[in-house]
Amino acid sequence: MNKAILIGRLTKDPEVRTTPSGASVCTFRIAVNRRFPSQSGERVADFLNIVAWRQLGEHCGKYLSKGRMVSVIGEIHTRTYDANDGSKRYFTEIVADEVEFLSPNEQDSGSGSYERAYDRQSAPQAPEGFTEIDDDQLPF
Repeated sequence: MNKAILIGRLTKDPEVRTTPSGASVCTFRIAVNRRFPSQSGERVADFLNIVAWRQLGEHCGKYLSKGRMVSVIGEIHTRTYDANDGSKRYFTEIVADEVEFLSPNEQDSGSGSYERAYDRQSAPQAPEGFTEIDDDQLPF
């Protein structure tokens, strides 16, 4: 089975192209932190190339940007090619089956903050027969 499940942040804005046959393809790179720090105590990240095709690629190109957190589920693909110097080069990428946008949309203020706007007035009201209580009143 070939399945990769990743969570990371985009290192730059995604690039969307169209193939000669008309299919959309979006490429982007995410930084994924390793579970454990290095021996020197530093957090180490891996930078992984992601490819999303067709409608998924169009959505990624439209809604993602540098710094956004995403979850990617897909397959690991490797390719080889001969470089100009005659050496064989290997290229690894994740072909996405699913991409979930984990960062909320940026605010209209343009501040770059990913904080979620929450308006208490527009929050759903407690259904009839239930009483709304504060978290401080919970026994756990």
